[in-house]
Amino acid sequence: MTPVELSRTVLRAVRRAVDGGELSVSVPVSVGVGPPGPGGCGDYATNVALRLAGPAGLPALDVAEILRPHIGDEPGVVEVTVTGPGFLNITLGGGAAAALVDQVLTRGERYGYGDSLAGQVVELRVPYDTRAEVVADTLVRIVATQGGRAEVRHGEPVNLRPVPAPEDPAPLGADAARWALLYPASHDRPRISADHLLQRESNPLFRVRYAHARCRALRRNAGALGFGVRMSGDVRAGGEVRGDGDGDPSGRLDDTARQGADLLSVLAEYPHTLRLAAAHRAPDRLARHLVGVADSLLLFQHLVLPLGDEKPSAAHRARLALAEAAGTVLAGGLSLLGISAPEYL
Repeated sequence: MTPVELSRTVLRAVRRAVDGGELSVSVPVSVGVGPPGPGGCGDYATNVALRLAGPAGLPALDVAEILRPHIGDEPGVVEVTVTGPGFLNITLGGGAAAALVDQVLTRGERYGYGDSLAGQVVELRVPYDTRAEVVADTLVRIVATQGGRAEVRHGEPVNLRPVPAPEDPAPLGADAARWALLYPASHDRPRISADHLLQRESNPLFRVRYAHARCRALRRNAGALGFGVRMSGDVRAGGEVRGDGDGDPSGRLDDTARQGADLLSVLAEYPHTLRLAAAHRAPDRLARHLVGVADSLLLFQHLVLPLGDEKPSAAHRARLALAEAAGTVLAGGLSLLGISAPEYL
């Protein structure tokens, strides 16, 4: 449910209260909803009760209590709480986004595994070459994610011959060497350079591993603030992640909506990427997808934890759950590539 849809939901509740004789006011043309303020809770809050208190000739708290059950009866609304002088705080149920995040967190690093190659034996005949060996080793794991079994053999006829590296990648170290050989498409010549060791944004490997470390840092920082992700119903990636920012003059909600949607999209594409990587014997597809996950997460990370005097809410748990899901995918993907996923970087 977007903020615009929630605004209409609140208006319907007001109209029902007026039609039922519980309130004697003119139904407003629109009402605002936005993130809960200090002392608030849930995913969204509205001050409609305070606006209607004067015209209704009732205290705002009484108006809020009249509207509370009407809003709570709407589909998609889990809970409505009255706080402060009469703010209505609304907690939403999750939808497809929540189901995706829940699936990732439940399956862990096995998220994306399928049966597209179930029962199949994939024979990989490779030349005696460092890059071919690394690609084949990685494909053994990727093919297994789809229920298949890859067997690596040497000799003719060769059916897996990626362009060899121009020099020995070993001096880069295990992780950077594997990335240098796996990130380019098989028909592209790998670039063996110390650039793979640089800790800067221009290095895709650094971005992927740094994004994973940031996910773990968000978990630690959330724990220090006294909240975390609780499974089985508390994972709601809806709300502010899916909203469009209506009624939020700061624009933060709009950023959360856009960047959260981008991150959800790349997480949803991960199983398809694994299927294609296995079917086309192309670990580079997985490596490039992990870069996309990392880039989306690094934009989203700044919106996960409460800012200033904000208190942790269901919305913050939803964002943390989405970040945790991204970290899970990054860790699983790096493991398939044979590259470590550090907790700190």
